[in-house]
Amino acid sequence: MVQINENYLKLKAGYLFPEISKRVKNYTQSNSTKDIIKLGIGDVTEPLPKACTEAMAKALNEMGTDEGFKGYGPEQGYLWLREKISANDFISRGCQISSDEIFVSDGSKCDSSNILDILANQNTIAVTDPVYPVYVDSNVMTGRTGGPLLDGTYKGLTYLAINESNNFLPEIPNNKVDIVYLCFPNNPTGATINKGELKKWVDYANRNESLILFDAAYEAFIKDKDIPHSIYEVEGARDCAIEFRSFSKNAGFTGVRCAYTVIPKNLQGTSSKNEKVDLWSLWNRRQSTKFNGVSYIVQRGAEAVYSSQGKKEVQGLIDFYMENAMIMKNKLQNAGFKVFGGDNAPYIWIKVPDKMSSWDFFDYLLEKASVVGTPGSGFGLSGEGYFRLSAFNSRSKVIDAMERIITI
Repeated sequence: MVQINENYLKLKAGYLFPEISKRVKNYTQSNSTKDIIKLGIGDVTEPLPKACTEAMAKALNEMGTDEGFKGYGPEQGYLWLREKISANDFISRGCQISSDEIFVSDGSKCDSSNILDILANQNTIAVTDPVYPVYVDSNVMTGRTGGPLLDGTYKGLTYLAINESNNFLPEIPNNKVDIVYLCFPNNPTGATINKGELKKWVDYANRNESLILFDAAYEAFIKDKDIPHSIYEVEGARDCAIEFRSFSKNAGFTGVRCAYTVIPKNLQGTSSKNEKVDLWSLWNRRQSTKFNGVSYIVQRGAEAVYSSQGKKEVQGLIDFYMENAMIMKNKLQNAGFKVFGGDNAPYIWIKVPDKMSSWDFFDYLLEKASVVGTPGSGFGLSGEGYFRLSAFNSRSKVIDAMERIITI
């Protein structure tokens, strides 16, 4: 009989969001008349920017003609899209990232997992706690951890606690860690990091020859001009960091699927023979073998994000969701909740009241208010006692959800 990958058996339970879906389904089966408002999963709700849909419609029509038909595209992404990304997202901010250093993909969630393909299992790994679950679970699945411990953590990982006492900013570890996952603006806490604090991490990585995997999926929601949008705004980051970006949240591409990863050509790792190897070549080889590229139609839609009309419409979406976040934060604070995030990120991080557990508060909101959020403990040990609400929903449902919460 075929052998299985037993690393999957180490996973403590179902992935966080399917577990939420299961609980909601069980609830709706006995409460079918109640209108549930979902503020849990960070999925967008507003229509795609018109500039993007028009570009995709035009591209689709092209595909129906002899002269406009496209087959397999370049695995790295079409040059015209990568040039727009380079110019608008990096060069405009003083980051020297060329189009050749950008790899277009179908999601930063995928890339932040798949990047492990080119990195050895012997690397030591640090993650923040709480953390986006994909970082931990993908390392478990690939055999980079031991089994689960009694407190829910995994043997072999270094956990960097982020909480109220350190303003939700991870502290530099005293020991050398080979790979560090950082996500700013942070999911789930909504915290941000300034350039000075980020420079400390870049200096640490360069001093220890470590690699930073920097998730900037929510950078478009930053309003504070003193907060960097890219790790490459920090001197020295090209020598130690890979950055993940996405069109999912800023342009609403969660159902369209387009993202990109940046790997500077000078970024290096070491072989078992202590030879220097550039990571760009390894990732390029990996993508060429395992990925056939994002569709031409989708990439044309992503290109339209950078048009004058596209920029205006995307900013409109960002402003809409951030106004949702402001409404949520103000309503909850006025009701006596202790609230974090929501200023430069579309997530509200709530201190759970009355010494409830995170999952108890989840069940409480579901049963009493028919509102779904995400229990903080699902993001890690240090997330216990907190609860995440997403600003991704319609204005009317956000207002309704807040009224339900503050009146129960």
